[in-house]
Amino acid sequence: MAVDLIAAERLRRLSPGRLPLPRLRRSAVLALLAVVLLLGGGWLWLRDSSLVSVRHIRIRVEGGPDAGQIRQALSSAARNMTTLDVRLDQLRAAVAPYPVVKDLQVSTDFPHGIRIHVVEQIPVAAVSAGGRAVAVAGDGTLLHDVAASSLPRIPLRVPPGGQRVTEPDALHAVAVLAAAPYAMLGRITQVTQSGGQMVAQLRGGPSILFGDGSQLGAKWAAATAVLGDAGSAGASYIDVSDPARPAAGTSAGQSGVAATAGTAATTAAATAGSVAAGAGASATASPGG
Repeated sequence: MAVDLIAAERLRRLSPGRLPLPRLRRSAVLALLAVVLLLGGGWLWLRDSSLVSVRHIRIRVEGGPDAGQIRQALSSAARNMTTLDVRLDQLRAAVAPYPVVKDLQVSTDFPHGIRIHVVEQIPVAAVSAGGRAVAVAGDGTLLHDVAASSLPRIPLRVPPGGQRVTEPDALHAVAVLAAAPYAMLGRITQVTQSGGQMVAQLRGGPSILFGDGSQLGAKWAAATAVLGDAGSAGASYIDVSDPARPAAGTSAGQSGVAATAGTAATTAAATAGSVAAGAGASATASPGG
């Protein structure tokens, strides 16, 4: 009882002007909550409204046999979204049937645009050993779910395992194929190491001798130029170990350019090699350009 009396006396002595403060605070809080709810509801309405629906889609796909299907799948999924509510999970689900897709980079252009960059693991070869072949991407990643039957072969000492190619010679061969023009991959049967250099065998055509793993872009440009010249018909090999001085002949033991290759092919290949070498140097200086 004494405690109750003391509390009552203290309450009586408080200034009457202080009593309404809790009511004012409650009113302010309620008003603030009403504003938050109003803004939140407006945001939710705008986020899913046609005012910001996706209408303009730009998809960047590097290439590969599934490029058209990947582009179509992403386009269909994106048209059900808005630029304020991009569902990455739905976009990734749309390309899940295509194991060559490594990642998606998505940005929006308010109010109706969306840009999608497909980061791919395009298969460039099939590593094989013991009758088993596994597709491999240009960075050495093994693509276990990708068909490998039509890809150039790279022989291994032991069957492939894990997630990446680890044998040094096989990695060098992968690099050679990753640098090749995509249209050329279908013409290559295998890439092996012979006599200390990488050798690509063309289907029904010559072998291409690359030497070491340097200047691969320039070497492929030189090889393509020689192959495109009528004077190289009948050659059994094309040596592009020096891309500025390619040589073609009918015996791997020959040096220089065989008569069947013709001087025109040599001139064209040397020019292409020099240009590609310069372009390769620029690309090296500016990665990601």
